[in-house]
Amino acid sequence: MQARFMFFAAVAGFLGVAMGAFGAHGLKQVLSEHYLDIYKTAVSYQMWHALLLALIAALPPQKHLTWAGWALVAGILLFSGSLYLLALLNIGWLGMITPLGGLAFLLAWGLLAYAAFQHQRNSTDG
Repeated sequence: MQARFMFFAAVAGFLGVAMGAFGAHGLKQVLSEHYLDIYKTAVSYQMWHALLLALIAALPPQKHLTWAGWALVAGILLFSGSLYLLALLNIGWLGMITPLGGLAFLLAWGLLAYAAFQHQRNSTDG
């Protein structure tokens, strides 16, 4: 599973850099300031969470980390994906999908905290 997460993190990071460059150089003249801000939010969240996914992929496998990894994958696709589509296509209902991605991000961070707590508890038991 760790290799899959690292692969997805690398792809998400690569695409985040590409989307950021495209936004900075290709969309400034095309999108309104409002939609450019939405686009930038998508890039930012994608990059931060791709980094977190790479960190999780580098850690020893653990059940809660695996769930956190899948939550990050879902969050990147739902949160950033819906914001990219909203900014580029101006389809309003896509904004309703974004909070689901946000919830997936929150779940991932919570699972990461729980995994750290479990690790700390288990390492002090002996």
